[in-house]
Parts: sequence; C-alpha cells; structure tokens
Amino acid sequence: MAVSPSAYADVVARIGRAAQAAGRSPADVTLVAVSKMQPWDAVAPVLAAGQRVFGENRVQEAEQRWGGKNAGLTLHLIGPLQTNKAADAVAFFDVIETLDREKLARVLADEVQKQGRSPRFYVQVNTGEEPQKAGVVPADADAFIAIVRKTYGLEPEGLMCIPPADEPAGPHFALLARIAARNGLARLSMGMSDDFETAIAFGATSVRVGSAVFGART
Repeated sequence: MAVSPSAYADVVARIGRAAQAAGRSPADVTLVAVSKMQPWDAVAPVLAAGQRVFGENRVQEAEQRWGGKNAGLTLHLIGPLQTNKAADAVAFFDVIETLDREKLARVLADEVQKQGRSPRFYVQVNTGEEPQKAGVVPADADAFIAIVRKTYGLEPEGLMCIPPADEPAGPHFALLARIAARNGLARLSMGMSDDFETAIAFGATSVRVGSAVFGART
C-alpha cells in the first residue's frame, strides 16, 4: 500500500496552524512520525518528502527497519523498554522517551558509561494512572526525576505521556506541563493523531503522529 505524501503535508500544515494559534512558532514543535509496524512502502514517501524524525515502539523492529538507513535521522523509542534491551536501545536510538522506573535508570546509566554514547531521555508519566500502561504515576514523578538526576547522573530533557483514550486529553497535557515546569524540564512529548493540536495548545514540543501521516496500519 503506497502512501501519498499529501497526508504528511496536511499534518505538517496542521501543526503549523496549531502552533500559531497558541502564539508559538511552528519551528518549536517537532513532528515525530510514528513508523512502528508500517510497511516500508508507507514510510518511504514520507522520508522522501523530508521527514527526518521517526518514532518506533520496539528496539528490534526499529533495527530491522532503519539499520543502515538512519544517517541524518533522529530516531525516538516511544514504546516501553525492557532492561534486557537497554544496551541495544542506547546504541541505536537518539531519544528514549520511556524512562519510567529506577531499575531501568540504573541499567541505562551503566550503558551510557560503557558505550560513551548518551541518547536524550524523557521520563514517561502515566497521567491517567492506568494499570496497563507504563509510566511513573504523577505523585511519584518529582521524586523519580530527582533520583534519575542525582543517583544515576542522567539529565532528562522532558516528559512524555499517553492520556487515557476515553478521557479528554487537555487536563492530562496540563498536568504533564505542570510537572515539567516545577522540575525545570523544557520538553513535552505529548499528542498523537487524534489530539496533537490540543497538545500543542498545552505546550507540546513534540507530537507523535502515526495514522494521520501513514494511514491506519493493516
């Protein structure tokens, strides 16, 4: 299934309009095109249209898709990370958005030291406190960010969240922004295909958009 670049261009235009409506520069919002589980013939036109930032859910899938093709790209890991995949993730990804527990922080810190390579890190916050989702709960976020910094020497650049599907996203984005502000974190990864314009209104600096760019996965 070939994908028309027009859907991608539409998303880029919508991001620009949403940023301007919020009194922000479109350049301050990064589109992370979520290529997970997409066939290459869906990804290739978006890459050819100029997109250079992509999001993947799994380490092995990302390595298979992007190995040898990732020069000049920025690859984000946006799915939960198992500690036994941490070494591969540090080696392959530019950004890891799903730091959410102390054991993972310890393993990532060890790998950064071993490899001499440090991706950028985001702390994932489970704003809806959903038991099936990864992420630190909001009440524990400040303490966890402090441990990540002071105990493990990692300096996260921002926070990431995935609001509950059955609730308005705005309050969750506002909560994430408040946690980030009081911890001195400038970056907010929030908003997906159905709510990225709302996320931009609440201060998102990156939005993770898959189906609106590539179409529904088959």
